[in-house]
Amino acid sequence: MSAAKIKKGDSVVVRSGKDKGRTGTVLQVMPKEGKVLVEGVNVATRHRKPTQTNPQGGIERREAPMAIAKVGLAVDGKPSRVRFETRDGKKVRVAVKSGETIDG
Repeated sequence: MSAAKIKKGDSVVVRSGKDKGRTGTVLQVMPKEGKVLVEGVNVATRHRKPTQTNPQGGIERREAPMAIAKVGLAVDGKPSRVRFETRDGKKVRVAVKSGETIDG
């Protein structure tokens, strides 16, 4: 995997899969696995038995990691790819669709 085109805190749109079109904030990036954790997207359900730490038990819902390729940076509510450019001597991320600088 190359440099991080999607970072923690970015607003992203899901491009494919069961959550296609949904928007969320990136909670965690896992570059070695090529996955991201997006808030409120790809929610997995687990049935938990009661334990001493969780005496109630019940159904636990939490976000599951999804492939970075399935998300695109949200630009005006639509997914956009990201490229790197050098502007004023600094390497910055630029949205391909609009050409606007993302950070810096």
